[in-house]
Amino acid sequence: MLRLTLRQVRADGLRLLLSSLAVVLGVAFVAGTLMFIDGMRAGAYERAGEFDRHTDVAAYAETDPLPPALVDRVRAVDGVAAAAGELTGSAGVVGADGRPVLGYAVLAAIPTEADLQSYDVVTGRLPQRPGEVVLDDETVAEQRFTVGGPVSIGGRDGAARPFTLVGTVDVDGSSRDVGGPYIGLTGPDALTVSGEKGYGRIMVAARPGVDAAALADRVRAVVGPDVTVRDRDAVLDAAVDDAVRDLRQFGMLLGTFAAVAVVVAGFVIANTFAIVLAQRSRRTALLRLVGATRGQIYRATLSEAAVTGLLASAAGVLAGAAVAGGLGLLLAGTGAPLGGGLTLTPRTLLVSLGLGTLLTVASAALPAWQGTRVAPVAALTDAAINPVRPAGRLRLAVGALALAAGVAALAGAGATGQVVLVAAGGLLAFGGIVAFGPVLVPALVRVLGGPFRAAFGATGGLAVSNAVRNPRRVAATATAMVIGIGLVSAFVVGAASVKSGIERAVDARIGVDFLVTGIGGDLPATLADDLAARPELGVVHEQRSRVVGDVQLRAAHPALVRRTLSAVDAGDPADLGPGSVLVHRELAADRGWAAGSTITLAGRPFRVAAVVADEEPVLAGSPVPAGHLVDVLDADFSALFPAERGYLAEVDPAAGVSVDAARRAVESVLARYPTVNVMDQAAYKKMLTGTVDLVLGFVTALLGLAVVISLVGVANTLSLSVVERTRETAVLRAVGLSRAGMRGVLAVEAVLTALVGTLLGIALGTGTAAGATAVVARIGGDFTLVLPWGRIGLIVAVSVVAALLASLRTRTSRLRRGRGRLVGAVGQGWVTGCPPVSPPPVPVPGSAVVGSGAGAVVGAVVVGALDGVLLGSSVGAGSSVTLGCADGIAEALGVTEGVADGRPPGPAGR
Repeated sequence: MLRLTLRQVRADGLRLLLSSLAVVLGVAFVAGTLMFIDGMRAGAYERAGEFDRHTDVAAYAETDPLPPALVDRVRAVDGVAAAAGELTGSAGVVGADGRPVLGYAVLAAIPTEADLQSYDVVTGRLPQRPGEVVLDDETVAEQRFTVGGPVSIGGRDGAARPFTLVGTVDVDGSSRDVGGPYIGLTGPDALTVSGEKGYGRIMVAARPGVDAAALADRVRAVVGPDVTVRDRDAVLDAAVDDAVRDLRQFGMLLGTFAAVAVVVAGFVIANTFAIVLAQRSRRTALLRLVGATRGQIYRATLSEAAVTGLLASAAGVLAGAAVAGGLGLLLAGTGAPLGGGLTLTPRTLLVSLGLGTLLTVASAALPAWQGTRVAPVAALTDAAINPVRPAGRLRLAVGALALAAGVAALAGAGATGQVVLVAAGGLLAFGGIVAFGPVLVPALVRVLGGPFRAAFGATGGLAVSNAVRNPRRVAATATAMVIGIGLVSAFVVGAASVKSGIERAVDARIGVDFLVTGIGGDLPATLADDLAARPELGVVHEQRSRVVGDVQLRAAHPALVRRTLSAVDAGDPADLGPGSVLVHRELAADRGWAAGSTITLAGRPFRVAAVVADEEPVLAGSPVPAGHLVDVLDADFSALFPAERGYLAEVDPAAGVSVDAARRAVESVLARYPTVNVMDQAAYKKMLTGTVDLVLGFVTALLGLAVVISLVGVANTLSLSVVERTRETAVLRAVGLSRAGMRGVLAVEAVLTALVGTLLGIALGTGTAAGATAVVARIGGDFTLVLPWGRIGLIVAVSVVAALLASLRTRTSRLRRGRGRLVGAVGQGWVTGCPPVSPPPVPVPGSAVVGSGAGAVVGAVVVGALDGVLLGSSVGAGSSVTLGCADGIAEALGVTEGVADGRPPGPAGR
């Protein structure tokens, strides 16, 4: 049986090639993900502690920053050689052209003590005194700064001011390389520019010979119980944990998409083995007749699957390197910093080989068991070549119930606001499609096949009949496409809905021409005042808020406050001015406030100008109850909370000032603030929705492999079906159907199968997206379902084109030789193409010899000859022929009327 198994692998290698390709792609995704993550993890381990080469002890802030005075106290501890405060934040660099250097800039405090400096200096030196700065070497080269020259640096403290560039450092690939400039300042300058009140940690270098553990205890006694103190080993361990935490989450994300590809590959493998084993039914029966048990055949089939899976997995590991490289390019396209190369570990190799082998064996287990159930004698007849078993009633009932339950769960998700119902509904609906597929998919094929019948006549009719002849097979093929297409559609529809909601929110809540936003942080403290001082600008409003108790106070501008109001219950919003506020309906009812009432907010009295209602939805996790809002004039808010900053300022031109002139005024102010940006409404929408597009592109690229694997399944099914239909193919060729016509039949069949799978996937994805959108809208936000018909049409078009390409890859050797063998016989019916034997078979009196090779010789009676000619011999109905060459021409082209692949008599079976 072992030798037989290996021979079967060699004999059916081409038939299993496409299913092996599915395994290769699935394993490649898994192996590539592991290689990529392992490479990044190895780089993270190498970089961990890169800025702590000389740190022996470190004290970390927990909640409040560490004050500069604490650094001096730690420096005075016995055994301390050097101590310095460190912080990381964000700032900006003004480029050589007077414009901010693009990209998120990292600001860090650099120790001035040589015992703690851990930077790789490229040119010059590190800053030693206030007013000095170092930048990364790439920024200096791009901007053509010179060491010793001035560089303007700005942050949250206010406008940019000049610093002296004293050196450049190499931070490429480190934790402080995030794609933008790196700015290194002394501790005091870093505190001033960042606007922070203290440091994030204090680094300590020990004197020679001082025990680090004892020093840590002494430092701990100085800093107090609210500060975490770690020795060197703990510092490095914490750095490693920080470095790999995000990698672990990212690895889980990639693993989810890899799991999708593996599941799709499982569907393809199971379908392939079901077809191949059905075509081997004669071979299986012969093995049973000569003594092989059902268990032996089952184990031999699983062994064949294991060998196939192992070989495909090995190829998948090799292809995984290409996938890992593609992931690197994909992430590089998003602007994310990358570090480390590709790493192939023994764990990755074993997991990939084991997963691919186990997947193949598990997917082949059920088809292998069903393949051994064919009765030996029945398997020797034509009717048993590919017996079509209808789906069981229990399966169909379970599928229908699961599909209905899934649809109900998705419909109820929005009403209840439960995210779990969206996930459960999607899974149940997919399970229902899988179980109910043998009825649902053929029915859809027949419906969609109508236009093809009308357009292509008999070719279209043959394609529809071929597609639905085995409901289980076409359902399994289409279902594999439902997974990938469904997920892609869900993200496409969900992204369109989110983008539409964002754009509507901007239109409703932003009523100005310009928006000034902070880059990676809040706006500088003096920016709003500088903008308001320009005469070209009429409205300057910085969006700020502060929670006091269970009330949220919001800064408001009289010219803009009405844009979000849905109702005015009492008073007049136009009366909003110094010392007055707008109270929202729910808060007024709760506190008993009315228009004209005097209330106290943050220790100051205010008059209620109006009681209003706000159409802005309440977001989940809001720090205050719904409607507990008070709108306060900008100037009053600044007096109450002078340190409170916002991330967005709204700007409108003054009366009579053109938009272009106002923009030039804004840009002239922002030239001194490298951490902010100005944009109009269209650009602001694009910025907000750009992240959605970025995520959508990333997800679609990752799910693309699952779709490719499902299309491999379509090509595989067609290829194996061609082998199975050799008999009827030759008959069709004999009665005049051209090779192009046969290719057309295959093309239409492929398109119908892919179209049904695509439409089911789009329906499933749209339903899931609708449920998710309803949940998000209930949680908070103006989101409604939006169907991007253009992108949906693109999904359908790509699937159809890919299916056509898959049909072109189908093996057509039997299509080419069908008619030639039927009419190309000479003499007494001898034909070529079968291995010669000696002596040749002797014709039976009154019959024609067909074939000249070895194999079973079976008597047959021609009940309906084609034009009275069978392989060059004139025979009529009722004449007998001798069939030779078991895999040869006569056996493959049997032309008995009404019998073709076990189908009942009828025109389609002739």
